Amino acid sequence: MKPLLIVLNSISGLVLIRFTISKFAAWPVSVAAFVDMAKPLGIDPTFFRISTGFIIGYAAISFFTNSLILLPNKEGNEKLKLLFTFNSLYATGAMTGALFSEFFLRSNPKWPLVYIATAIVVVAVVNLLSRYSKISQVLRSKGSHVKLKAQNSA
Repeated sequence: MKPLLIVLNSISGLVLIRFTISKFAAWPVSVAAFVDMAKPLGIDPTFFRISTGFIIGYAAISFFTNSLILLPNKEGNEKLKLLFTFNSLYATGAMTGALFSEFFLRSNPKWPLVYIATAIVVVAVVNLLSRYSKISQVLRSKGSHVKLKAQNSA
């Protein structure tokens, strides 16, 4: 499962880098979107676009960091586990905010962006489940079904 998570985190980071660049480089499609979304909030669209670029940029860095955390075969470093959790929660929050923006600030949601944000939320949630779910612990331990039967028999 680790190799799959490394790939998913890397792809998520790359996708978010693309969106970060579009905001910082003021691509016309991004500028137009933020003009549309800033109206209901009554804020400057340039400020909104740039600040969103930083938020999404940090989420991209979070996914790349999670990929690096997953690379070693060692388990148990509590600080890395905490960083992995924070990164995954941050990415979940950032992409949930993107989804809210699509539905509540934009005049018409752009469905490809909704699908991308949803997929990235799923990757972040899978990250959390892979680290903290009892199911993943059972799958990771070899012969765990034998241990569980022995414990239940006793």
